[in-house]
Amino acid sequence: MTRAPRSRNRDARPRRPTLSPDPSADLGCFIPGQRFTLTGATGGPLAGVTFAAKDLYDVAGRPTTGGNPDWGRTHPVPTRHAPAVAALLDAGATLIGKTITDELAYGMTGRNFHFGTPVNGGASDRIPGGSSSGSGSAVSNGLCDTALGSDTGGSVRIPASYCGLYGMRPSHGRISLEGCIALAPSFDTCGWFARNPAVLERVGRVLLGDATPGSPGRLLRAADAFALADPEIVDALRPLAMRVVARLGAAASVTVLDGAPRALMETFRTLSAREAWEADGAWIEATKPAFGPDVQQRFDYARTVTDAAVAAAKTAREACASRLDALLTGGAVLMLPSAPTPAPRRDADFDALQGARERNLQLTCIAGLARLPQITIPGASVDGAPVGLSLIAARGQDNALLRLAVEIAG
Repeated sequence: MTRAPRSRNRDARPRRPTLSPDPSADLGCFIPGQRFTLTGATGGPLAGVTFAAKDLYDVAGRPTTGGNPDWGRTHPVPTRHAPAVAALLDAGATLIGKTITDELAYGMTGRNFHFGTPVNGGASDRIPGGSSSGSGSAVSNGLCDTALGSDTGGSVRIPASYCGLYGMRPSHGRISLEGCIALAPSFDTCGWFARNPAVLERVGRVLLGDATPGSPGRLLRAADAFALADPEIVDALRPLAMRVVARLGAAASVTVLDGAPRALMETFRTLSAREAWEADGAWIEATKPAFGPDVQQRFDYARTVTDAAVAAAKTAREACASRLDALLTGGAVLMLPSAPTPAPRRDADFDALQGARERNLQLTCIAGLARLPQITIPGASVDGAPVGLSLIAARGQDNALLRLAVEIAG
C-alpha cells in the first residue's frame, strides 16, 4: 500500500534511520531482512553456483527498495522475478539475498545513507564503490560466486576495480532490464561480478545467450584515457597490459576522448540526469523521500537540466559513439584503466568522494555514451588496494570479451 506523501523541508538534512546491517553476519553486503535462499533448478549449467542480486532487481515475494526505504514502502512487493534473476535461477544458480546499492543507483561510492557501507573484500579500509556496492562486496568477500549489479555510469566497472574482481558491463540493451528499477534507461545495463573469469563467462552464456565468441582483432591503447590515471596506476597495470599484448599483439596508441574528457563527462552527466528525473521525478515530487545528501544533490541538479542542454548533449553523444564505432571495426579491442585511482578510504569526506566520482566518470563515460561492452580484469594493486584494467569491444562483442578474459587469465 502507498502511504500519503510526507511533507519535509527540502533543505533539511534527513535523519539517519537506526536500521543497519549486521556486519558480523554479512559484512554489510545485504539489505537488512533480505538475506534468504532460493534454490535454482536442478542440473542446469549454473548448478552449484551461488549469486546475490542488487536490490534494484525484483525477486518475487520480496520488496524491492532500490536502497531507499521510502521506495520500498510506496511500491508493491513484486509477484515475479526480474528476467535476469529468473534466468540464473532457471540455469541452476542459488540466490542468497538482495544486496545494498547507492539509493536508486544514483551514486558511485557504495555508501548508503540508510543501510551503511559494505566491506570491500579487496581492501577493507576502503570503500567498495557503487552503486553495485553490496554485490561487489559479497563476491569479493567470498559470500557468493557471482552477483548481479547494474551499470549506468560505471556501477559494475568501478566496484570491480576497487574490490579486485572481474566485472562485466554488456552492450546496451543486450540483457533485459524488465523488473529492474530504472535510473537512466539509455545508459542502464545489467552487469555482474565474479572472482574468476570462468564463472564470469558461465554466467554470461546464460544472460547473453550461448553465442559463439568472435575473434578479437587488433589491440588499441587509449593513450588519453591512461593519461587520466595516476602514474602509479599506469605502472601497476603494465604487467597485466603486457599479458593482453601477448594475446593480441602490440597495441596501437589511439585517442578516444577527442581532447575533451570533462566535456564528455558533462555530456553523460546531463543526459543521465534528465533521464533520471524522467524516471523518478514524479515519484520524488509526490513522496518527498529521505535521500542522503549526495543523492539529494544529484536529483536537485537533475530537476534543473534544460531542453537545450539535453539537445546539445545528444549531439555530442552520437559524435562520440560514431568515433568509437569507427575505431572498433574489425574486432578491435580498446585497452584502458578501469578507474584512475584505487578506492578512496572509507573515512573520505564528501568533497574527496565527489572528486573521485568525477574522475571516474571521465573514463567510464566512454563505453556508456557509445553503448559498448566493457570488461574489468583484476590483477594489480597500488598501496595494497586493487586496481583493474579494462577492455572495450564493439557493440555485440560481449561473448568475445568474456572469452578473451579467460584466455588472458589462463
